[in-house]
This record gives sequence, C-alpha cells and structure tokens, in this order.
Amino acid sequence: MTTLRDRTVFITGGSRGIGRAIALRAAADGANVVIAAKTDTPHPKLPGTIHSVADEIVAAGGRALPLVVDVRNDDQVAGAVDKAAAMFGGIDVLVNNASAIFLEQTLSTPMSRFDLVFDINVRGTFAVSQACLPHLMHSENAHILTLSPPLDLNPGWFAAHCAYTMSKYAMSMTVLGMAAEFRDRGVAVNGLWPQTMIETAASSVIGVEAAGCRTTEIMSDAAHAIVTSPSSEVTGNFFIDEDLLRQRGRTDFREYEVVPGTPLVKDLFVA
Repeated sequence: MTTLRDRTVFITGGSRGIGRAIALRAAADGANVVIAAKTDTPHPKLPGTIHSVADEIVAAGGRALPLVVDVRNDDQVAGAVDKAAAMFGGIDVLVNNASAIFLEQTLSTPMSRFDLVFDINVRGTFAVSQACLPHLMHSENAHILTLSPPLDLNPGWFAAHCAYTMSKYAMSMTVLGMAAEFRDRGVAVNGLWPQTMIETAASSVIGVEAAGCRTTEIMSDAAHAIVTSPSSEVTGNFFIDEDLLRQRGRTDFREYEVVPGTPLVKDLFVA
C-alpha cells in the first residue's frame, strides 16, 4: 500500500505544526482526516485552528472532520473517536502528535506543570490509543504513529529537563509495549522523531532560530512512508526522519531547510 486514499487518519493536536503537515500530506492522497485538537478559535499568537486546517485538507483533496478534543478529557476522546468511526466507517491510522513541552530542571518545575506534561504526553497518548484500537483492529493496514524519541537513557537528557524527558520517554514506552501487545492483531505501532529541529511553535519556545531548522514537511513525508507500509512488516521501531527517508532512497534534503545552507540544529534526544 503506497497511498492513504480513502483511509481514515486520526491526528491529535493537528491544528498547526507537524500535525498539520501530516494531515495535509494524507489529504493529498485523498484520505479522510480527523483533526482532534483544542484550538477551535484563533490563538492570539499562534496560527491555525481545527477549522482552518480542515479547509486546507479539503483544498488538498481530502475529506476533513474537525473536532474539539482535549486529550486529557476522556469523554471528548471517546466522543471524537466514535464520531470519526461513524462518519468514515472506521479508523485506519492514529497519529499521536499532541504534546506539551516544558524544558526546566527539577527545582524549577511546579507540580502543576509536571501534571500537564504527563497528562497530555503520557496519559493522552495512552488514552487516545486505547480508544482507537478497537477500530484499528478492523483495518486491513492499521498503524499507530507516536511522535516520540528513541529510548536513550543518557543521564544528560534527564539532568537538563527531567520531567519533560520522562514524559517523552513514557510516550516511547507506549510504542514499545503496544507494538508487542498488538503485533499479532494487525496493528503496527511505531515512534517517529526528527533528526534536526523543526520550525514549529515548540522550536521558538526552545529558542532555536528558524534558520537552524527544517520544515515540517520532512516529518510528514517520513510519517507517510511509515503508515503506508504493511503493518505486518513495520512495527516496534523508533524512526528518525532523515534516516528513514534515506533508507527509502532520499539523498537530497536541501528542500527541507528553512534557510538553505544554514547549519542545522539537532533536536533533543538525538546524539
């Protein structure tokens, strides 16, 4: 399978950034795309809402279902999954993109922020995966793709931002566990992480200038390559976008550079 045409892709946090890019790449194939995110009305500082992305999906050739979903709210998650499955006849791909970033050391981490990153990153990933799995198990090529890093227990990553690192690695642990649990039930579960910083709202939070970043399209191309692969052959992996695309034959990555020729900044958790 090399296309997502007529497949249903459920994306959390897809109103901007990497989630939006993955949505538009799926739409270009003619996919049904569910945008499950909190941004229903324009943010004063950030572009994009579930409705603006839905319009872009339709313009790109897909079908769109924008739904207001806070992944911390079990009722909203369950309702969105039910609506998606009812409208499109099932769910074929889940992209766990919703995530909260907080890069502070232990003594600078209020417990309210600790709870936020764990509720969104860890609990949210688990909850949406759990809600989608009964539908995914009926798909002929089911995938869960979680945007989380390879598991690398280098103490340096923990010393710099312990709470955030634990939350992102816990997302990766859902990949590890669910890939093994659902391998024989036809659901592939993989992780995807960028080699370099990607130009998003998160990169600006970290303080990385756009010139040192790649565009979101490298992640959407990598995600597309994963979720169009046979689920029986590609599961339990922690992919890095550039490495994966090189394996698939890509050799020139200049088109993804925000400012061509500028040295790129490696992303967190990449050695």
